[in-house]
Amino acid sequence: MKITSIILIVTIVSLSGCEPMAGIMEPAKEKVVLTVDFQQGKTLRYKFLTGRDITIALGSTENPSQARKTTDKSSESLEIIMAYKPIEIDPFGFSKIEAKCESVKVTRSRRSQRDAVENLGGETFTLTVGPTGKIEDYSSLDALLKEIGEKAFQADTSRGRIKNPDMISDFVATQWFLWDSIAGIEEPSDGIAIGQTWKSKLSIPTPMVMRKAREVTYKLDEIRESETGRLAVITGTYQPADSVPQSWPIPYSGKFQMTGPFGFYRNYRIQSLKGSGEELFNIDSGLTEQYNQQYTIEMKASLLLPLAGAEPRITIDQTITMTLLKD
Repeated sequence: MKITSIILIVTIVSLSGCEPMAGIMEPAKEKVVLTVDFQQGKTLRYKFLTGRDITIALGSTENPSQARKTTDKSSESLEIIMAYKPIEIDPFGFSKIEAKCESVKVTRSRRSQRDAVENLGGETFTLTVGPTGKIEDYSSLDALLKEIGEKAFQADTSRGRIKNPDMISDFVATQWFLWDSIAGIEEPSDGIAIGQTWKSKLSIPTPMVMRKAREVTYKLDEIRESETGRLAVITGTYQPADSVPQSWPIPYSGKFQMTGPFGFYRNYRIQSLKGSGEELFNIDSGLTEQYNQQYTIEMKASLLLPLAGAEPRITIDQTITMTLLKD
């Protein structure tokens, strides 16, 4: 059964204490109601790509120009193919979706052990989703993330808990916030007009363990005609958020030490976060066809073993994309 998205045409007539002039009316203002729709028997397959370039400048707080002379650069990326199969569909209530990770691959500029997130290949979880795109039940995903998180730790605990680098936070960024742009609309039944904005929060996947968020301001930029239906072009701009929702998943907990470069740093402090994104949401079919997110983070850190005058400066250029794969 297919749920058809609704178009609301709202004609706004200005009200005043006198009669409006004959023949003069304010132009109609079109609003669209955006709903996430599923079709029985139709599996949706998406390709997710996340990647980042990391630059660490090991400079002196007394002589910032020295930071340019000693830098460390690296990169890492994650590719995921996901299939979403509707199990139960309720046009006016909650739909249950089975999500299967068909493939997952991590690539790094430096050789490292197998990434824990690659254990997600072939795994499934379920999501209960409302018509506005809000995920009402994510307990299955939460449990799977904690299971995968345990695989990020080395088996030998003689020197304590040691965690290898992983890109689990990138997987969270693609799945936990899958329909965030639609779910974030405060009054979804009222519809959204071109030019209207609304806010939400998205996670910040990073190579270090850091629980931070970015505030996103969404905007319905335009409605574009296409061969597959009308596309809502939703743009977004990012800045640091002042808090992180407690409901967001934490793949691991307790005390541990990281291997690699980020085992030497601590006390990460975001100095700036800037970026933007664009999403194409198909109004007629009720699904996202693609999105891209790009932003840059500038931060400072402290050394695990303090060194007088030294203050590492870290720059992360991050991209996250999603594309609907054709049948």
